[in-house]
Amino acid sequence: MAANILSYFRLPVIVSSGLAVVASSLLYFKQKYVSSPPQTQPPAQKTSASNTASELIYPRNIPMGSRTDAGVPRPPQFGISDYDELQIPTPDGETLHAFFIRPSNKSIAKPLTVIMFHGNAGNIGHRLPIARILEENVGCSVLMLEYRGYGLSSGTPNEEGLMVDAQTGLDWIRKHEGSKGGMIVVFGQSLGGAVAVQLVARNKNTGDIKGLVLENTFLSIRKMIPCAFPPARYLAPLCHQIWPSEETLPEIRDVPILFLSGLKDEIVPPSHMKSLHDLSRTRTKLWKELPDGHHNDTVAEPGYFNYIADFIREHVLKQ
Repeated sequence: MAANILSYFRLPVIVSSGLAVVASSLLYFKQKYVSSPPQTQPPAQKTSASNTASELIYPRNIPMGSRTDAGVPRPPQFGISDYDELQIPTPDGETLHAFFIRPSNKSIAKPLTVIMFHGNAGNIGHRLPIARILEENVGCSVLMLEYRGYGLSSGTPNEEGLMVDAQTGLDWIRKHEGSKGGMIVVFGQSLGGAVAVQLVARNKNTGDIKGLVLENTFLSIRKMIPCAFPPARYLAPLCHQIWPSEETLPEIRDVPILFLSGLKDEIVPPSHMKSLHDLSRTRTKLWKELPDGHHNDTVAEPGYFNYIADFIREHVLKQ
């Protein structure tokens, strides 16, 4: 299983190149759109700029074929048989592709669902090895949600839309016969960590979210740009996708948080994760370092899943 994880998550060159393009593209937008008076920009140009920005910040077509049916791996390819493949409608008219995976070992099954939010490239099929280990070792159900514009979901991604998607997934868990009334853990990697922080903050008083797991996520997109492409640091304010985790995370006071930081992360500086940990005001927070973890292979480091299992056992199930 570890080999499968490595094969699906060693994508640092692809993703880091994408972030560098995001930053350098700000130069293009400043020259072509920002420097011109707003009234002189034809509507078609504005739409084109918006679409291009979306492609750069949310490179959902990477790896190639990620938005095709054949390019989305399915659970049986990883030995998962007890699952549903879903199309979940959002309040604003999009349709989200998702997998709901049940624990294969019923003897250890728990009234717990982990909702997973993925990074800014690929699709949910690329993260299936994670879901398999979670359902096998923890005994939880897993909802893997594909953001709008990713994989087989409809629409175009943006910050507001992804938050609608996240809330839609959470509401589905609350209403679904196989998960309603149970405990919920929100788990986000990279961009998914930012999605997770916003979702938990918006639902912090509902009482059913019992844990938050963050892996290699950032303070904000604007603070990521100088790290990914230093020459563009002065243009970071032009980025309208903000994801302000550093401002939102302190609002979460009663949900335990597990921070998983790959210390060799070449995309999100580990200092971002450490700062988020220090900013957190929740009553229970755990910091776990993966010394040899890069941005996309931290999940394959020794101890990673033990940290999650221990966190759930000690700080979620005992609540």
